[in-house]
Amino acid sequence: MAEKKYAKYIVTDLKKEIVEAPWSPPLSAAGKGKGGRLLFLDDEVVPGAFYVETVWVTPRKPEESVGRMTKPHKHDYDEVLGFFGTNPDDIHDLQAEAELWLDDEKHILTRSCMVFIPKGLQHGPLRFVRVDKPVFHFSSGVGKTYF
Repeated sequence: MAEKKYAKYIVTDLKKEIVEAPWSPPLSAAGKGKGGRLLFLDDEVVPGAFYVETVWVTPRKPEESVGRMTKPHKHDYDEVLGFFGTNPDDIHDLQAEAELWLDDEKHILTRSCMVFIPKGLQHGPLRFVRVDKPVFHFSSGVGKTYF
């Protein structure tokens, strides 16, 4: 059977070689019982696509988060960060605590949310202080790559 015309736009596997940004800690692929990258989309995966990354953040204690943070940085494109809790009884409860800096303002995230980051706004560090239940996290920007 011939491949469908638009099947190339459906991404089900993680990009093989992802170059880590100098401001982010290395992040392995998600797997059985562990968090990490789920899927990654950019212009190399699907020509013409913009950048989108999805990550499962699994439960961890505060001491396990030490040193695991994204350093301050900025982009030449707008970016959106998403943080979603997985409690079906209260989808707004993140069941985690994430610390996100926007320029010189510290924000503590405890509810499912999306954060719009305008082009050129310094953001980070981003650190999950505590994670009681899995959190689905994504970042997306209109740039063709993450940098």
